[in-house]
Amino acid sequence: MILVNLFVVFFRVGLFAIGGAYSFLPLIEREVVQQYHWLTKEEFLDVLGIVKIFPGAISIKYATYTGYKIAGLPGAIIANIGNLLAPAVLILFASVFYVKYKELPVVKNAFNAIQLVIFAMIIALAFELVTINQLTHLKSLIIVVLAFTLFVYTKVHPALIIIGAGFLGSLLK
Repeated sequence: MILVNLFVVFFRVGLFAIGGAYSFLPLIEREVVQQYHWLTKEEFLDVLGIVKIFPGAISIKYATYTGYKIAGLPGAIIANIGNLLAPAVLILFASVFYVKYKELPVVKNAFNAIQLVIFAMIIALAFELVTINQLTHLKSLIIVVLAFTLFVYTKVHPALIIIGAGFLGSLLK
């Protein structure tokens, strides 16, 4: 039964992973932390820190970690199949629809509204990831402002900003 639950949970994640990257983290958190209690809130955030280091889709890394923790290698495989199946099927159907109707105002408006909701969820998650206590430290503020400035106003690759922040963080006390 646990393998079925892993499949269904990560199928839902894959089904609603609209916007990519961080947009579906609240959904993963609700499923694996709040509903099934497979991860604690602290573990969820720790895993988020870990998965950001490695390349690839965050949902795949969460599916792999959670599936492996709950049911070993079979759990990791089943969670990933669920995670990948939904978007593969959806994009197939959406491609047919989008190619035919992408210029209709109703379709454009729907996609614009979805983008705004995803933006709001990313902001909410950002506030969850960083505590107010972290932002009261000068070191933290320097890192946030510097990273934001580099990301928005330069052509420095985001990976270099992340690596640089880790290096800077290790030097500052």
